[in-house]
Amino acid sequence: MTFSVRSVMVAQESLTSLEICAGAGGMALGLESAGFAPVALVERDAKTCRTLSTNRPHWNVIQASLEEFEPEDHSEVYDVDLMSAGMPRIKSAATVKRPEDRAERELFRCALYLVGPVQPRAVLFDNVPEMVQSDAFAAEREEIRKELEHLGYRLHWRVLNAKDFGVPQDREHGLMVALKERYADDFAWPESAPEALAVGDVLHASMRTRGWAHADRWRARAQRFAPTLVGGSDRRGGADLGLPGSKAIWRSIGINGNTVANADAQQDRKGRSTPSVQWDLSGKGWGLDMEPEDMPALTVAQAALVQGFPDTWRIQGLKTHAYRQVGQAVPPPLAAAVGRQIARALRGAGVTED
Repeated sequence: MTFSVRSVMVAQESLTSLEICAGAGGMALGLESAGFAPVALVERDAKTCRTLSTNRPHWNVIQASLEEFEPEDHSEVYDVDLMSAGMPRIKSAATVKRPEDRAERELFRCALYLVGPVQPRAVLFDNVPEMVQSDAFAAEREEIRKELEHLGYRLHWRVLNAKDFGVPQDREHGLMVALKERYADDFAWPESAPEALAVGDVLHASMRTRGWAHADRWRARAQRFAPTLVGGSDRRGGADLGLPGSKAIWRSIGINGNTVANADAQQDRKGRSTPSVQWDLSGKGWGLDMEPEDMPALTVAQAALVQGFPDTWRIQGLKTHAYRQVGQAVPPPLAAAVGRQIARALRGAGVTED
């Protein structure tokens, strides 16, 4: 067997990507580990852009809404290998008249129609599981199919659960991968990771760092997946760990899901740091019969660990906004698993026989 020069060069080169609706960087971070170097990340929120720039100063972060973003003003985004997006969550056609859904639908169409001018070799969109598997979203899937097939892409749909890819959370994502026809046959969805992670194991060290004397006992009890982190909507109030069902699960493993704790040093609106009583768990007891307010609450940093971010990733902003960034993120390990499969398809086998 000999190697094609072109194949070897492609295999050694970094692949390029454009990410829109970039959020706190979960998808971009995962795709980075899969070999994609972003030429630009588009995000409308200033604080979220600060999260991206703080953690990856070399990334080209563009603060703009999708309605404002014009590819001709950023020529580096043309002909990238991959265009990715954590697509805005929309409701089904049955509830399209809800006023709060109209902005998300407009962003959804902006993201879809951006594929034409950018002409990436592959597209990755993330959304709710229902987008992939529910009859209520048949019209939306058909709109996507018509637009992308017209542009020469073949579509692949799948619901994947983050818990199957090294994330300590039961969290389903509806994913669409579209590839230009020449690459489509080489794509396959990723297989589950061989080992699952329990939320107790992932958070154990951080619980000890917070001074909790019962961290070891809690870890033994928390040998399960966390429920899906929600609460990421800009329209919701303060930060908490989700709906009543999710909070009940957190309570069953000894966590107060009704709030999110302040960091070790809470920053006020003027940027001044003040001590955080909630962070210090040295006086907290342990018992599943306790009231939720007597149980430890997770910090934003711990919620990010549950979402699959590394402990070095720093979410910027005040607590509620920072938690929203975490709640809206795509878990990096899930993005990495899908990204590796896209990269493999774009590179073929990496080698060719002459």
